[in-house]
Amino acid sequence: MTVKENGAAAKIASYKTAALSENKINTVLTSISENLILNQNKILNANADDIKKAKENGMSKVMLDRLALNEERIKGIANGVSQVSKLKSKIGEMTLVTTRPNGLKIFKKIVPLGVIAMIYESRPNVTVDAAALALKTGNAIILRGGKEAFETNRELVHIIRKSLEKEGIDPFAVQLVEDTSRNSATELMKMNEYIDVLIPRGGAGLIKSVVENATVGVIETGVGNCHIYVDETAAFEMAKNIIVNAKTSRPSVCNAAESILINKNIAKEFLPPLYSELSDKGVTIYGCEETTKIIPCEKATEDDFYKEYLSLALSIKIVSSVDEAISHINKYGTHHSDSIISENKENVDRFLGGVDSAAVYHNASTRFTDGFEFGFGAEIGISTQKLHVRGPMGLDALTTYKYVILGDGQIR
Repeated sequence: MTVKENGAAAKIASYKTAALSENKINTVLTSISENLILNQNKILNANADDIKKAKENGMSKVMLDRLALNEERIKGIANGVSQVSKLKSKIGEMTLVTTRPNGLKIFKKIVPLGVIAMIYESRPNVTVDAAALALKTGNAIILRGGKEAFETNRELVHIIRKSLEKEGIDPFAVQLVEDTSRNSATELMKMNEYIDVLIPRGGAGLIKSVVENATVGVIETGVGNCHIYVDETAAFEMAKNIIVNAKTSRPSVCNAAESILINKNIAKEFLPPLYSELSDKGVTIYGCEETTKIIPCEKATEDDFYKEYLSLALSIKIVSSVDEAISHINKYGTHHSDSIISENKENVDRFLGGVDSAAVYHNASTRFTDGFEFGFGAEIGISTQKLHVRGPMGLDALTTYKYVILGDGQIR
């Protein structure tokens, strides 16, 4: 199929999925979850083909980690679909807005967005998460993954579509664009007649290209230059554990910590044990000039503070106060996730109120910015913009509303 044919088929399918009952949707989601496990060998074989090609093409370890599947990851993906099936959808809910003097009753009804398109890289779990959330909210979805994950994505979508067909649901509700050239991405960005919203998910280059070139409405998802500020009142052991978790538990994801800010009053005491722990984990540190006087590390450039490393590397800067930390984060950050480690309520309140990010934390790792961890079941991405959604995007993010007006013969 051409990309335009994908769009036309998705538009027709979207009207059908919007009319499905929640019970019917839950049945097909359960079927998808079960079939992912039943067909895991086929998925792993397809993934092995992608991994082999990726290694031959010199893909980095970070991207290979995003691409790779194993039995545990497939089980996690299937569990995510199962959890989405158990969530309560708000589709069809009506809220009375007002009753007019002439007797008209005006309601607001929650409805699906329609056709969602996604352009994304590497991570095959996105294929399933996005399809599950789209179906749960009565939408149709067009998936355009990267060439590096093509065989895996094709197998996953084949399994999903077989489950749809088995339950009597239009299989064009979930489609994979088989053309992985730049042309197909460009075409999706311009298909206003078929696509209601476009969601890019991947590296900074991909997201920038979509935001700058799309005529379709775009939800900008997050590049994650996430910060942790260690206040002078922080509990050192807690701060160290949070930083090590946020940086090293899975450095290739967007909610991993990339920059650490440390109050000057504790830097000489706190930095050496932190350095020892991070070094043992293989982390490369790029520090400000003051940091280099306390621990052995690379000297940071201005650009280092803007970087989303997505690897075992981070930047460290010593700051004079919580206000300097806030200013630094708002300048160099990406409005994704940032945390303060502190026992000072006034400083905590200043930080949580002053940092302009989708998720702000107190005494916790940034790694929790995730749809599953937030109780959303799964996520279609993490929005770093302010309209119309922000943060991990679960079911509510894939809905809109229309007004329903009930009368008994009123004319104007």
